[in-house]
Amino acid sequence: MSVATGGSEPGPATTGGGGGNRVFFQSGGGSSREESVAPSAAVVQVQQQQQQRRHQQGKVTVKYDRKELRKRLVLEEWIVEQLGQLYGCEEEEMPDVEIDIDDLLDAANEEERALKLQEALVDCYKPTEDFIKELLTRIRGMRKLSPPQKKSI
Repeated sequence: MSVATGGSEPGPATTGGGGGNRVFFQSGGGSSREESVAPSAAVVQVQQQQQQRRHQQGKVTVKYDRKELRKRLVLEEWIVEQLGQLYGCEEEEMPDVEIDIDDLLDAANEEERALKLQEALVDCYKPTEDFIKELLTRIRGMRKLSPPQKKSI
């Protein structure tokens, strides 16, 4: 019995759950029960290797806390919307205002956070007190995002 394996590039028919490698078995004559067991072991091994590769690719997104990332994204979208209202312009036309959420979370207390926000919004001609109060309320209980921890594979 001989075994021929196809290329590792998935074709159009193999995208999805099937994986990319194809294994073809050619029998040289008579086949016995033991010969039919060996090919299935080879197929299982190829499938396990493909699952392991998929698992390794998926580890990157697991290193971050998805719930925290989602909360952070919603907050950042809200900030951009509010700054657009405060400055009376679209995001592309907005002056360069940097509000670093992690920097705010590093501040010792609410007063220090408020001062940092007031400094960032010094160019704004509209009242910023309501925005600052709401932002401080929204970041209450949030955690600083730490860089992903490197894990050995």
